[in-house]
Amino acid sequence: MRLTQPRSVLATVAVCAVGAVGAITVVSSAAAAAGCAVTYRIGSQWSGGFTGTADLTNLGDPLNGWSLTWSFAAGQQVSQGWNAIVSQSGTQVTARNQTWNAGLGTGAGVSIGFNASWNNSTNPAPVNFALNGVACTGTTTPTTAPPTTGTPTTAPPTTAPPRATFTNPLKVRGPDPWLTYYEGYYYLATTTWNNTVTMRRSRTLGGLSTAPDTLLFTLARPNGAGTMWAPEFHLLDGPSGRRWYFYYTAGREPFNLGSQRIHVLESAGLDPMGPYTFKADMLDPTADNTWELDPGILQLNGNLYLLGTFYNGSQPMFIRPLSNPWTASGTRRILSTPTLSWETVGGAVNEGAEVLHRNGRTFIVYSASHCSTPDYKLGMLTYNGGDPLNSSSWVKSPQPVFQRSNANGVYGPGHNGFFKSPDGTEDWIVYHANSSASGGCDMNRSTRAQKFTWNADGTPNFGTPAPLGAQLAVPSGETTG
Repeated sequence: MRLTQPRSVLATVAVCAVGAVGAITVVSSAAAAAGCAVTYRIGSQWSGGFTGTADLTNLGDPLNGWSLTWSFAAGQQVSQGWNAIVSQSGTQVTARNQTWNAGLGTGAGVSIGFNASWNNSTNPAPVNFALNGVACTGTTTPTTAPPTTGTPTTAPPTTAPPRATFTNPLKVRGPDPWLTYYEGYYYLATTTWNNTVTMRRSRTLGGLSTAPDTLLFTLARPNGAGTMWAPEFHLLDGPSGRRWYFYYTAGREPFNLGSQRIHVLESAGLDPMGPYTFKADMLDPTADNTWELDPGILQLNGNLYLLGTFYNGSQPMFIRPLSNPWTASGTRRILSTPTLSWETVGGAVNEGAEVLHRNGRTFIVYSASHCSTPDYKLGMLTYNGGDPLNSSSWVKSPQPVFQRSNANGVYGPGHNGFFKSPDGTEDWIVYHANSSASGGCDMNRSTRAQKFTWNADGTPNFGTPAPLGAQLAVPSGETTG
């Protein structure tokens, strides 16, 4: 999951009107000559950073090449932009057209997005927007009409070209996927069901489908000799600074499924592909650690916790406090027990817990029912405050939040993870599923990914699992360079 998740803020301030927090909009009904209108929005804001958008409308004559400028008054600093070439010198920001959107006809617009830092105190909206040196006042300045020359030509496109697409699966034999976008690459690890830990990477999401698997680590006794399941890797603070911690499940002996338990590797630096060394068995100081599965990491209120599942007649989900990324500081506590009818198909199971943060709220999305059935699906817990170790601090959704789609030929979707689009504006889910109702809990489950949205009440809306082969728009901000 993400180390930090943006806290959404919508800032609105209207020019020529008393506005509340929201968008700064300069509007006009005039046309011709030179003039422009800009709507400025802060879509997401978090400690030290925010995502902003300047929606520019050209009210004047058609342009072939444009430059929008504005100034920040409180030390905001742009770090990344899209739909324009965005730079900053001192307080002034300049957004110049890309090749494909240089043409801006009368009444046409472009949405300029960017990520920036702020001082965590005040983040006022700029008010001095100018297009090609002409202030965006919402009115136009008349100019002398140019002489008519020749036959008019077709204006270049004024909107962004269609976004590229990709198709699922991202990995044909890819159960229990974990996917992260980091420093220009997507990184994917999945269950191998043997004694190897592997990872693949690609500049594009769709490119993962043909990227080679790279061997990161070979398991050996006594710390998990085989049957590697459910990997995930997190960038966390440790005694030597930030490192990648690669969590996985493996047995003490090859294919001894009764001895599966949780282990962790530590990277030498900041490359998700390592090199890695074995760090620790994730042992509970008091409990029987045999047969603990599906590690997940929860960061909440400055504390670190391990999530997982174990067997006590059914498969409940547990939470365990950590003093550092590899050491337990207390015993496991049951967080959720599979009791609802949709959690008990083929076996009573809560497993594969994954964390999702947004707007100050925390969710745990988990897999329910047995993985060998087409009714393997996702459920959700919502944190309602208090001690995260207490099950009473979490509210279980009464219905599943993501499940099979017979119409789309998707069965048993589950064991998911979450990742952000390259520009940070979209939320994505990665999961495995079968293409047949008779599919089992084996290596034939494939890795899939799709964008999800948010409901008005602040809860995630994962939608319906997309069919294999469907053309899906790539994550926002993805480039091939």
